[in-house]
Amino acid sequence: MADIKTVDDADFGGKRVLVRVDFNAPVDDAGTVTDDTRLRAALPTIEKLVADGAKVILTSHRGRPAGEGFEEAFSLGPIARRLQELLGRDIVLTRDLVGPEVAEVVDAMADGDIVLLENIRFDKREKKNDPAFARALADLADAYVNDAFGTAHRAHASTAGVAALLPAYAGYLMEREVATLTGMLDEPKRPFVAILGGSKVSDKIKVIDALLDKADTLIIGGGMCFTFLLAQGKAVGASLKEEDWVERAAAMIEKARERGVTLLLPTDVVAADAFSNDARTAIVSVDEIPADMMGLDIGPETAAAYAQAIGEAASVFWNGPMGVFEMPSFEAGTRTVAEAVAANEAADTIIGGGDSVAAVNKFDLADAMTFISTGGGASMELVQGEALPGVEALRA
Repeated sequence: MADIKTVDDADFGGKRVLVRVDFNAPVDDAGTVTDDTRLRAALPTIEKLVADGAKVILTSHRGRPAGEGFEEAFSLGPIARRLQELLGRDIVLTRDLVGPEVAEVVDAMADGDIVLLENIRFDKREKKNDPAFARALADLADAYVNDAFGTAHRAHASTAGVAALLPAYAGYLMEREVATLTGMLDEPKRPFVAILGGSKVSDKIKVIDALLDKADTLIIGGGMCFTFLLAQGKAVGASLKEEDWVERAAAMIEKARERGVTLLLPTDVVAADAFSNDARTAIVSVDEIPADMMGLDIGPETAAAYAQAIGEAASVFWNGPMGVFEMPSFEAGTRTVAEAVAANEAADTIIGGGDSVAAVNKFDLADAMTFISTGGGASMELVQGEALPGVEALRA
């Protein structure tokens, strides 16, 4: 980050500052934000700008609107209400994103005021990084700050386009995310244990490949483990599998062997006769998965082995659950892994966004982790060694 200016490199007093944040938070049917982690993560940057006397213009997306205009289901109204509570100050929410009405609101701002633009993805030009849309956003401000690491892997108007048109800076969250993740990858304390879960090998193959170059132990769980088990010649019953990726999985197993990386795969699983919390279940060896059953969690023997490896680590990186942890019947494996990561107080423990964050929050273990990334997709691309457009756009 040496070639990227941060918010500490400027005094924003009296300036209009467009800040890209990631407020893509869950909201229940009553309009209540049910997890404000991402809002809290952006508070230090917002509070710094307010303290400077800046006019703070926040922009974010939430959900996946059609891009054809306002949609109540994806409004940032609930976000604005929760942000007001967290900051203890009024937040003005605009209905439009750009144009004369928004300009009028911005012109009326006093130093230290905060305006939140409506969901940036209500305009389809955002995702297209449309130059005219980026220019219209830039015309609202004197400077730009990107504090949305969760969208840093997207080359959108509000993450890349605007940065080319205004003096651009990284917010505190962006700075910490990039420094922490790259630092872990460049100089991890050893032993370095990486834990990967999730549904598909095809989604994580580049991450697996990259971590095999860096980790001492790689732990595999979740639905993707069954493709690896197929590569070992095992029958996996009705479990999720990607037969087209078996050969690649076999290549990863061989790469681990060649590089001396300990690759841990399940030895037992919790199998079920249906994808349901109320399904009939059985703990079975991976050599004996019934043809009519599917594995939905790692088994207790596997969980214990994983926990032991985690307990011996000096650095831990975790992305992806061990099973269908959303269902109580299949949460034990993910809980055991989460508790093992939390219990290793001597290690640097990094949670790489996505469902892993939901898991540590579910099990009330977030405070025990060294660092929790706000960006699943962005953190994965950074681990893969790919340039993030939202970060590259900030480079001097």
